[in-house]
Amino acid sequence: MGQSQLAALALQASPEPLLMVDPFADLVVEANPAACRLLGLAPGGDTRFSALHPGQMPALIVFTQAALAKGFWWTRNLTPRSAEGRAVRLEYAGTRIDTAEGPLMLVGLTDLDERRRRDTDADAQFYMQGGIAEWQRVARFFRDLERENQLILRAVGEGIYGVNAEGTTTFVNPAAERMLGWSAEELVGTDMHATVHHHHADGSLYPQGDCPIYAAFRDGAVHQVANEVFWRRDGRPLWVEYTSTPIRDRGEVVGAVVVFRDIGQRREAEERLRAAHDEVDALHKRLELENAYLQEEIRREGNHRGIIGTSAQIQTILRQVELVAPTDASVLITGESGTGKELIARAIHQASDRSARPLIRVNCAAIPRELFESEFFGHSRGAFTGALRDRIGRFELAGGGTIFLDEVGEIPLDLQGKLLRVLQEGQFERVGEARTRAVDVRVIAATNRDLEAEVKRGRFRRDLFFRLNVFPIHSVPLRERPEDIPLLALHFLDRPGRKAGAGKLTLSQGDVRRLCRYDWPGNVRELENVIERGVILARDGRLRLDLPGDGTPKVEVATAPLGEAAPILTEEDRRARDEASLVGALRAAGGKVSGPGGAAERLGIKPTTLASRLKTLGIRPTAYRVRG
Repeated sequence: MGQSQLAALALQASPEPLLMVDPFADLVVEANPAACRLLGLAPGGDTRFSALHPGQMPALIVFTQAALAKGFWWTRNLTPRSAEGRAVRLEYAGTRIDTAEGPLMLVGLTDLDERRRRDTDADAQFYMQGGIAEWQRVARFFRDLERENQLILRAVGEGIYGVNAEGTTTFVNPAAERMLGWSAEELVGTDMHATVHHHHADGSLYPQGDCPIYAAFRDGAVHQVANEVFWRRDGRPLWVEYTSTPIRDRGEVVGAVVVFRDIGQRREAEERLRAAHDEVDALHKRLELENAYLQEEIRREGNHRGIIGTSAQIQTILRQVELVAPTDASVLITGESGTGKELIARAIHQASDRSARPLIRVNCAAIPRELFESEFFGHSRGAFTGALRDRIGRFELAGGGTIFLDEVGEIPLDLQGKLLRVLQEGQFERVGEARTRAVDVRVIAATNRDLEAEVKRGRFRRDLFFRLNVFPIHSVPLRERPEDIPLLALHFLDRPGRKAGAGKLTLSQGDVRRLCRYDWPGNVRELENVIERGVILARDGRLRLDLPGDGTPKVEVATAPLGEAAPILTEEDRRARDEASLVGALRAAGGKVSGPGGAAERLGIKPTTLASRLKTLGIRPTAYRVRG
């Protein structure tokens, strides 16, 4: 049998009238048979303590408060009605009993008139001593029981508090005091919801009728909440999870006990973990896109990244690259197709502070008109038919780096305004998304069109042209810098990955002359294709160039028929030819005379013979050395 049952039996068995009173609810919780006979109470009935003392509320309040504050108090100023309806002169002895549901008051009643009717003083004294002893034994039992309960409540780490059916706080354990910042004396007797649970985390009002704690009074069910806030005394939110369990008395819900724990640190850890996961996911998606894009660039570009040439035009371009690269200024590169505009853009990016981030290339001429905005700025899932997932646009992908808009003159006029906004404000929205995103990106554009003429014709926005044309660079066509042709040809000839088994291939003086005589309408790109085709057609270690319109066979180089007259050269022509051959070899070898790749090897003569000829013609090899 538990202690609570033993206490109830002791209360019922006592010959002295005893009442168990809930002072906050003004309710007689329990009355033993002796008290029921004395006061005419029905067993098990709910009786208000104040109803037993009509017109005596001030004296009743003084007695109750004194007993609760001091732990024990007695008075003879209360005169309830007896079972026969007469006023009874009683002596009240009240003892505070603290329980898990809140403080109660054990009230012992002594009938003063009945005591006076005792035959002898000895009998009356014996009776009094016996009654007080019984009452003290019951009170001691309740105090021991409460002491054990208090030890349990103080030992647990969770906050625990109780409320009655009106929402008034009946008890608070020390853990709840520490977490909430209020003392038990400040909370007991107050509306707990109005004190600690009055608003949601977002600041909106939390009506008491919506509170799960008070819902237990209505449905009698246990309510568990995983993520809400209580408010501390200093006004700071306390993130908690709690369980509200209803308290029943004789089958009716009379209150609830709430057990809660602080989940602030766990919630912060979960938020950090969630943010880290989101960041990892975003970086993973971005790296996947960058990897796919860079793989595409590697396949398309191979290993060619440098600008080849020693002409004055190339030197001018390199100086312009050095000047503009450290800045974030927009650059507009103009020139014919195949002149290496993208190489200039890459050189600017690689020499800039953004080189650690990618250079993202967009071929504006290859994007369907209806996909321009999605390609540039991305789209959200469901933005249009076929948008099955979120997609990052090229501007967002280039964040922190550089975006190269090749053939920028092909952008439709009605979409140029959105491009202008990104250049001016650094902001954009994905297709189908209202959120404005910021981006830090350097813009390099290229075109083979005359954009100024396009502006005059109304095909290109003037303000966009001025925004792009902050620093113009013109890539000159190959025909205007023929001295770079041998260097470019050698570069393409020596690049890794050419035809296996072709052996070491070199350019002859005749090859150089033929290359320099050609007009190169396709510029450097056409030269690259010609060299690649020559490697494929090579036979017996000889490069076979196939130039349009020069009469060179497509597959096999035909030999001249026997007896065909050779061209007649004057001595002056021969010397000019020999000098040009020597100079071309020196340029191709970077001024190197002997050794692997030197001019002597390229000409097929001894280094001493070449040195003698150079001395005779007054040619200095050092004049053709490539300066780093």
